[in-house]
Amino acid sequence: MTALSMAQADLPTPQVDLVAEQQRTLASPRRRYGFLARLLFITMDLVYGRKRTLSKFKVLELIARVPYQTWEHVAYVALTHKHGQPRFARRIFEFVREARLQQDNEQWHLLILEEAVQRQGLEEGFLRYRVVPQLIALFYYHVSWLLYVLNPRLSYALNADFEDHAEHEYMLFVQENPALESQPFISDFRQDYGAFRSMADLLRRIGLDEREHKDESLVRMQQPRFA
Repeated sequence: MTALSMAQADLPTPQVDLVAEQQRTLASPRRRYGFLARLLFITMDLVYGRKRTLSKFKVLELIARVPYQTWEHVAYVALTHKHGQPRFARRIFEFVREARLQQDNEQWHLLILEEAVQRQGLEEGFLRYRVVPQLIALFYYHVSWLLYVLNPRLSYALNADFEDHAEHEYMLFVQENPALESQPFISDFRQDYGAFRSMADLLRRIGLDEREHKDESLVRMQQPRFA
């Protein structure tokens, strides 16, 4: 069996038209990013270059988990103080579960991209791709936490900016690299995340995930804390 036939085996019926969703993203304007989001994107470009690469996306995914970790931790602190109000505590716990699911989704992105980078034998410096991402993530964690404590809407808005940026970057990367259409998606995580006919479809799906995370943050901006 060839690599392509192996990659196409046991493929599920597509639930969305990924190509159409890519075009929808490319046709939509980006959000008007706030100062903190623009600072983060500028920093990423300075450290990793403006060119879109799998290695740079891997760094994005490592950072993307951070707000959901922050919100989960804040919610658990709230549960500690509000467990005596079962109905309210249950709403908080539902919020925890949602944040955890979003965090897990970003984690699958990271693992799949790490796997792809290793399969392609891409070289990554230890400082730029191991140490610096952790420092950026640490900074992002504290910013997300502080914004959430001050006003949850601010933290959600920053995350919506980040996810909107990621959505557009993924879809543009697929557009810029037509060879991805014929590159099979081979992964140990197919059973966990999904099977796709090509790397192009995989990256479109990841981009669509980022849009869904963005939309969830936008909805949260209109709701009270732990609604």
